This record gives sequence, C-alpha cells and structure tokens, in this order.
Amino acid sequence: MSEPQGSEGTTQRLPVIEKAEPALGQSASAAAYEPRPGADGEDGRTRRFWSARRVPAAVAATLLLVLSGLFLYDIAAVRAGRQAMYWRRELARQLAGRPLDDVWVLVGAGVAAALGLWLIVLAATPGLRAVLPMRRTHPDVRAGLDRSAAATVLRDRAMEVSGVQSARVRMGRRRADVRAVSHFRELDDVRADLDDVLADAIRALGLSRSPALSVHVRRPGRKG
Repeated sequence: MSEPQGSEGTTQRLPVIEKAEPALGQSASAAAYEPRPGADGEDGRTRRFWSARRVPAAVAATLLLVLSGLFLYDIAAVRAGRQAMYWRRELARQLAGRPLDDVWVLVGAGVAAALGLWLIVLAATPGLRAVLPMRRTHPDVRAGLDRSAAATVLRDRAMEVSGVQSARVRMGRRRADVRAVSHFRELDDVRADLDDVLADAIRALGLSRSPALSVHVRRPGRKG
C-alpha cells in the first residue's frame, strides 16, 4: 500500500488556536439588549400603581388640625377680651424683631421649604416602586407583580439551564440584571441559553413594560 502524497510529499499539521484565559483565572461573558416587541398591550402604556401614603397623610392632617385649632382658639379668646397666648405673643415679637438674614429665620424657612417640597413630591409621584404593573387583559382589572417575586421566577428559570451552578437576579423597573456562575460548558453557550430562557420568562411574566435583560456569566472563583 502506498500513502497519499501531497503537493510536496510532506504532511503539515494545522496550527491550533488556543483561547487566551483572562486575568485572575476567571472568564466572563455578558449580553445586554432591548426586549423584543411583544403582543398588543405590551407597549408599556399601563401606568404604575399609586401608593395611598396613609402615614404622611395622617401626619400632615394631624399637624394642620392641631395648629389650626390652636390659632382658632387663640383668636376666639382675643375676640372675647382675653389676652393672646404667650407662644403667639412671643412668636410675633420674634418675627418683628429678628432680621430676615438671621440664622434661626433661615433655618425655619429651610425646614418649611423642605417639608413643602417633600409633600409636593409625595403628591406628584405614584410610589410603590416594588410593584411592577402587568398587562391589562380586562378593562376593569389591574394586576401587579412584586419585584422580588419576579426576580425569584427568573432565578429559578436560570437555575434550570445546564451548566449554571448559581444565579443571582436583581429586578428593576427597566432592567433585569442576571449574574450566573457556570462550572462547566462554554460560557458563551451558557449565556446564549440564558438569553433565550430568560427572555421567554420575562415575556411570560405578563408585564406591561418588559425590562431589558443583562446577563453576566463567569467561572467560580478559586478556593483557598
């Protein structure tokens, strides 16, 4: 038997390209993208839930009731021929004698402005940042999903991917950040599977505004 001869009668071995290992002996892979367009009603038009804010409302109502009651009582007493209360006479004297650039006047004005700004922010913002609004399948029904529950669902789905040893999910209103540790398989393959599985999981949550997905995969750190 004769061996096949090449053009020059010799057999050359093809070069092997090895993947360079990153620093510190760990590898990482990440993917970040915007979610695919969903079905009708999945365009994020559903508004967030508004918080009742019972504690700030109760505190503000109680303070206003007490102050207005004191002023009304004192005014009625003065109209009846009695002297005004000491605190009101002292307050009027202090306001009349202190200049506008006095430290206590500035401090009082700053506190009043901060409280007013706080009340305006509470009145103008919806609150309940931990509740993610869901798509409305019925015009009379609104549903919401807690962010921690959504993060638990995504973490459980991530743990089902082959090669994932552990996973940690941070769920926000606009982005879901997934960090996984893979102890076998290629990182790019694990990340690609996580992309597909988690994208389907986010769509299955039924949120009115699907968050963007950011996936990071790395090897476990060395022990010792």
